[in-house]
Amino acid sequence: MFPFFRLAKELIKFNNAPDMDMGDVHVSHHICWPWDLDMFFELNNGRSLSLYDLGRLPMARRAGFLKLIRQQGWGMSMAGATVRWRHRVTLFQRFEMRSGALGRDARFLYLHQTMWRKGRALSSVIYRVAVTDKNGIVDTQKVADAMGMPEWNPRMPEWVMLWAKSEDSREWPPVFDTLEIT
Repeated sequence: MFPFFRLAKELIKFNNAPDMDMGDVHVSHHICWPWDLDMFFELNNGRSLSLYDLGRLPMARRAGFLKLIRQQGWGMSMAGATVRWRHRVTLFQRFEMRSGALGRDARFLYLHQTMWRKGRALSSVIYRVAVTDKNGIVDTQKVADAMGMPEWNPRMPEWVMLWAKSEDSREWPPVFDTLEIT
């Protein structure tokens, strides 16, 4: 189940936090609870993506992004992600999460989030986010203009741009012609 109560706690906790710019980093702290574990008694990989919501949504709120999409009648859809898990998170371990926006291209916003414990990176995820309306994807220049930041378009790291290019060349819908399906 999605951690609704934990998300509500994070939104309340950061309700009076100072506003932040799109290039700033939101820092939050979390605990790995028993219901976050997999059969190996470590943070479940799917659950870690849900926990990343606990950093991403308060970050979006502090940047004024959630208010903007409500005002505009827009939606927000995850259009892709790439994740690296490098170190285990086990029961009751505390960890820090860092969340920030990397940049944009014409169609997507790119967000970066990481989990840390005692100065050690545990995992990292890059999301490409589509802002949507009834007609489909909203051009990110329109989003930047609406946020009052028309010039916001930082140069993203080369590896992020390569991943985005790779995603754009990926076949859709997926074809399993090389796999035997029984």
